[in-house]
Amino acid sequence: MKFNFKHLLIYTSVAVVSLGTATAQDNRPLSSNATLDELINFALNNKIEVKQAQIDQEIGEREIASALSGWYPQINANGNLTHFIQLPTANINGQNIAMGQRNTSALTFQADQAIINPGLFQASKAAQFIRQKNNLALENTRINTVVDVSKAYYDILTSEEQINIINENIARLKRQHTDASARYETGLVDNTDYKRALISLNNANAQLKSALEFRKYKYDFLKTLMGLNPTDGLSLSFAGQNMESNVLLDTSELVQIANRVEYRQLKNLQEIQKLNTQYQKWSYLPRLSAFANYGLNYRNSAFADLYGNNYPQSSVGLTLSIPIFTGMKRIQEVKKSELQESRIEMDLANLENQIGAQYSAAMASYRANTVEWQNAKANMELSEEVYNTIKLQYDAGLKTYLELMTAETDLKTSQLNYLNSLYALLASKLDIQKALGTVDIQQ
Repeated sequence: MKFNFKHLLIYTSVAVVSLGTATAQDNRPLSSNATLDELINFALNNKIEVKQAQIDQEIGEREIASALSGWYPQINANGNLTHFIQLPTANINGQNIAMGQRNTSALTFQADQAIINPGLFQASKAAQFIRQKNNLALENTRINTVVDVSKAYYDILTSEEQINIINENIARLKRQHTDASARYETGLVDNTDYKRALISLNNANAQLKSALEFRKYKYDFLKTLMGLNPTDGLSLSFAGQNMESNVLLDTSELVQIANRVEYRQLKNLQEIQKLNTQYQKWSYLPRLSAFANYGLNYRNSAFADLYGNNYPQSSVGLTLSIPIFTGMKRIQEVKKSELQESRIEMDLANLENQIGAQYSAAMASYRANTVEWQNAKANMELSEEVYNTIKLQYDAGLKTYLELMTAETDLKTSQLNYLNSLYALLASKLDIQKALGTVDIQQ
């Protein structure tokens, strides 16, 4: 088994260059009035989970290099210094004779080179799957980042539109409150209309404060998704963001399970498990290695003269280890690994069913939200017509203030319902793209 160290050097160099590029990207500040694409790009470079996945890639490269280092010669040095208080003896012709000298010292250098080693065979074959595993983990994190940031952005955009609607509502209510006050002061009506206008105005102001508080939280949540501190500033640009133009989706596209990163992750795990089964079978192979050593030996009865003379020794050879019987452990390990392979096969079948159900649920949600959005849009347009008509009739004295307030409430409610249904539709579209595995992470 030969390992190409040149390839390992190239892989490591590319990884270091990639990390340096990512670091350079991290230092780029987010521009003011950031667009959705800029937010996604920033998040893909700065979100904590993305950075952790990139570090995991680096850790994986180090683990691969560490595992494959066993193919290099392993060189060790060992030294010792011994003083015999009593010399060892040997019985020669019935006489006990002291052997050796009181002071000995040795320094030995040994190099070992693996030739046949099942563990190193597995490490060599597993390298590509370990890289693939870490790359898929990063891809999965990037997909979730794109979806989460997009949803958070559209959620803020919805809140901004809601605040605009509430501000428009407050402006109308202020005018109505002024008109009601003037009518009351001139004696045309009692104070009921005036008080109703004041109540509606107070409720609208309270609603505006709540909306502003929720908007602040949504901005903080978006900052978290992007790897920003909540105290950092963030301003968004909504120029050219027509939410309605982003809701269209080809509903005829079919699920291609191989596009899902979760499926590819499980297939990768399956390949690793197959390799583990192969390794358990390789454990029947002998282990063969070569060695070479050189030793420096010193001995003398006088400690001061110990290192005066050297008696070197050197040798080369092969070491062969043949596993014969391990108490049936290898057989059990092979069977266990094969059962784990079967279990992953079931996981793949179960995942395929789950992806189908997930897509079905996302598509059902998208179609239902499409109906809700179309209905809400129609109701909003009708509410605007009704309000404008009743407002003219109220100014002409043909309608009561209560009827005007009812029309005003219906208009505001229909506008907010329209925005909520539009956001739900956009979110369900993103869920479908995620279910199809077509989320664009190459920003």
